[in-house]
Amino acid sequence: MKRLLVACLVLAGLFSCNKDSVSQSGSFAKGGDVGWLSEMEAAGIKFRHKSGQEDDLFNILKGVGMNSIRLRVWVNPTDGWCNQADVVKQALRATQAGMKVMIDFHYSDWWADPGKQNKPEAWKSLDQAGLLAAIDTHTRLVLTALKNAGVTPTWVQAGNETNDGMLWENGRASKNMAAFSAMVNASYKAIKEVFPSAKVIVHISNGYDNSLFRWMFDGLKANNTNYDVIGMSLYPDPNNWFAANEQTNFNMKDMIARYGKEIMISEVGMPVDQADKCRQFIEDLMKRVKNLPDQKGLGVFYWEPECHNDWKGYKLGAFDNQGRPTVALDAFKN
Repeated sequence: MKRLLVACLVLAGLFSCNKDSVSQSGSFAKGGDVGWLSEMEAAGIKFRHKSGQEDDLFNILKGVGMNSIRLRVWVNPTDGWCNQADVVKQALRATQAGMKVMIDFHYSDWWADPGKQNKPEAWKSLDQAGLLAAIDTHTRLVLTALKNAGVTPTWVQAGNETNDGMLWENGRASKNMAAFSAMVNASYKAIKEVFPSAKVIVHISNGYDNSLFRWMFDGLKANNTNYDVIGMSLYPDPNNWFAANEQTNFNMKDMIARYGKEIMISEVGMPVDQADKCRQFIEDLMKRVKNLPDQKGLGVFYWEPECHNDWKGYKLGAFDNQGRPTVALDAFKN
């Protein structure tokens, strides 16, 4: 009877048996970056379901529909958080919870973002050849440790929000795109040799800024850069999120048409006191990503949803002051 019903729906055009559509839907990443988790747990921070029941954060995130975890890697952080051992521990927890993993190499001892791409202290005296060798060694060490622990990342970022390259000044793209390209290629080669199936992401902020993306990815193309996925961040004004999504949608489609690459929204966020607008924003963005041509939209990750009680002064989390998910995360149930 069930087969007959499906056949009738197919004939009526109300049900699609398109294999690509079904597989894409099942593999779509609905994720959260939880790089602060170890530090928060060490500080005694607790997490709860909406009901108020205390639980492991990964169980709570799975309960709101998330299926993927993103973790940043720093080379030699002074406080020890987000180093190789920390990342392996949390990636293993995510894997054991049945979640996919994205590894985000910053190639720095601390935050790397559009305003700073500082070399690790141990790399400061290296020339370009030395930096390429250091990228190779660091990438292999971290990924091999993950592999030995039984973790297979689905995606790996070659840098974080590299709007103007990384490892400044050597890899500043506006001054030497070829040097930045070589750094991405060194990362790509190391990633693929440890995890051939992992998809390598080049990640840029301001997903609505088409001119920035064209400049960067035209430059990388001209220098024969190897990567699989274009990653984007999007932190819109709560009062203007729809326009930002419209612009990002145009940009995503342009990236696909221009370079033939897949798209990942690696980071999104909005003030915690705008939770309902944030839910609407993510629901709308997720639909747009899912509807990109040729199923090239891979997923959406919230940046540090677990932050609450003004943790580290960060106000874009998605948990309330009692440590429970806000309605913003209801968007991931769809």
